[in-house]
Amino acid sequence: MGTKFQGSEEEILTLNTYISLLRSTDTITSRLSQFLSKNQLTLSQFGVLECLYFLGPLCQKELSQKILKSTANLTTVISNLEKRKFVVRVRQQKDKRFFLIHLTKTGHQTIEKILPHHFQEIFNLFQVLDLQDKKELYRICKKLGISNQVLK
Repeated sequence: MGTKFQGSEEEILTLNTYISLLRSTDTITSRLSQFLSKNQLTLSQFGVLECLYFLGPLCQKELSQKILKSTANLTTVISNLEKRKFVVRVRQQKDKRFFLIHLTKTGHQTIEKILPHHFQEIFNLFQVLDLQDKKELYRICKKLGISNQVLK
C-alpha cells in the first residue's frame, strides 16, 4: 500500500519509495532474524560477533558505530554475549575506564559456523534481483547513505 499523502507527483513517488524501502528492509531483517533465532542469537548479537570476527577487538563505542546501535543498547547485548562466553571485556592498562571487547574461542567457533549459512540466506533473499539490479540498488543505497551523513 502506497502513501495516501496528497502532494506533487515527485513527493508521492518519494514517499512510496521510502515505504517500499522500509518494507523490503523489514522483510529481509525479519527473515534474517528468524534464521539467527534458530542459533539463539539476535541481529545485534550477531552483528557484534561478526564485527569482532572481521575487525578484531574493539571498544564499545566503536562497536556501536559499526553496527548502528546505541552504546546503552550495546551494553546489554555485550553482557548477554558475555554470559554465553562468546565475548570478554578486557580492561585497558592505560585507562581503567576503557574496555576492549574480545571474541572468545567459543564466540569465534560460533560465528564461523553461522557465517556461511547467514551469507547463503542473504544470497537467497537477493535472488529476485539480477546482477544489474544489485549494482543499481547498491549505488542508490550508497548515494542515500553518503548524502545523509552530510546532514549530521
